[in-house]
Amino acid sequence: MLERLRAALAGRDFREQRMFGGTCFLINGNMLVGTSKRGLLVRVGKAAHALAVARPHARPMEMGGRSMEGYVHVAPEGTAAAADLRGWLDLALRFVETLPAKAKSAGSRKKPE
Repeated sequence: MLERLRAALAGRDFREQRMFGGTCFLINGNMLVGTSKRGLLVRVGKAAHALAVARPHARPMEMGGRSMEGYVHVAPEGTAAAADLRGWLDLALRFVETLPAKAKSAGSRKKPE
């Protein structure tokens, strides 16, 4: 999955970061999607949440027993085809590209030598 996501996002300025027990892909400091052995976590935003969870192999993302509105978990079957993965990425990009870029944290700055 990591290689598929890297290929699909080629040509875009993205960053990878370990989060949620997997690897997340960020654009302008905002999480786009995350991977794990359980599937794909997709950030769709609150406005698209209901339609996203109605798609095949999708369910609301839960953390600590609470549903995280705006985030959807997609089972591996839901991203097996290239077109399905592209559809989820397009949905996430439509939302994340509306968000302002996050300022780099002090922890990510290069320390003087």
